[in-house]
Amino acid sequence: MKLKIKRVYEKPGKEDGTRILVDRLWPRGLTKEKAAIDLWLKEIAPSTELRKWFNHDPKKWKEFIKRYTLELKLHDEQVSVLKGYLKKGVVTMVYAAKDEDHNEALVIKDWLTGN
Repeated sequence: MKLKIKRVYEKPGKEDGTRILVDRLWPRGLTKEKAAIDLWLKEIAPSTELRKWFNHDPKKWKEFIKRYTLELKLHDEQVSVLKGYLKKGVVTMVYAAKDEDHNEALVIKDWLTGN
């Protein structure tokens, strides 16, 4: 599985493969051209309620993972789309959060890879 994670504000590269945005909201200050997004899977992102509850608080990280994993199980269609792209080649999930250690892309990657 060739799955990478990158902040959407980092410069896109050819090594990114297919760039998939996994945020529910479009990243602030970025045009479609600058973001270089191939696909936006906003329905795979955490629900608005979960996102607001978490509020990027590292103290809530473990509970966020549990709750978000339950939500991911409800999004079979989006997960299937993501897996389909992974079968074709390199996929880079992009996200907007400043915190590189606590974001939904990490949870998705761990969930998909069984970590």
